[in-house]
Amino acid sequence: MTVFLVGAGPGSADLLTVKAARLVADADVIVHDRLADPAILELARPGTEFIDVGKQPGRPTPQEIINTLLVHLGQQGLKVVRLKGGDPFVFGRGGEEADALRAAGVPFDTVPGITSAVGVPAAAGIPVTHRGVSASFTVVTGHRERGGSTNVEWEALAKVGGTIVILMGVAERAVIASRLMNGGLAANTPVAAIHWGTRPEQHTVRTTLADLADTHVESPATIVIGAVAAFDFTSGSVETNAVI
Repeated sequence: MTVFLVGAGPGSADLLTVKAARLVADADVIVHDRLADPAILELARPGTEFIDVGKQPGRPTPQEIINTLLVHLGQQGLKVVRLKGGDPFVFGRGGEEADALRAAGVPFDTVPGITSAVGVPAAAGIPVTHRGVSASFTVVTGHRERGGSTNVEWEALAKVGGTIVILMGVAERAVIASRLMNGGLAANTPVAAIHWGTRPEQHTVRTTLADLADTHVESPATIVIGAVAAFDFTSGSVETNAVI
């Protein structure tokens, strides 16, 4: 059998790929994180084993344990689905899991998912690129390693231009905003923070770079920084206060 590293998409079960849905429905074991919509798990057949390895704030599951678990399950000849929010290879540590499986000689396959870096802004009516406004976008993690930093050169990133999409950056938003402004990004640069994007409880907070630190933002959230963050192309709405 094979271990499948499956992208669950940005949140909503409706955005699961056809292949991912088929694998979930046929799995013996599903190892999932906390961002997987419960409706996705309901696609599984009766008797499927569910193992929650979600990395919740204050209660993290060490990646090494997840790697060992996947190897152990794969060696038992089970149909294993490792269900990960977004895409397995976009800050999902899917590469580390693939490396562990390969080293142990366990067959695996990767099923791409819609990354929240693109899917969540789109659901909030925000295009990460827009002609005449932003010709590029950069996706970065705002997560700081234990006792360290994000290893992102925020001051340099401020000079790149285009849209900045930050995943896992809620806790560090004050530092990130400060460093981006130190790098030359204007204080009035539009910012949008989308909480639980694509799910029924989705909520978007709009602010500026200068006010981001003092703006209430709940995790998990995708943070979009740049002129496009002022757009709102949701159904029935028009763009507002876009900086062009």
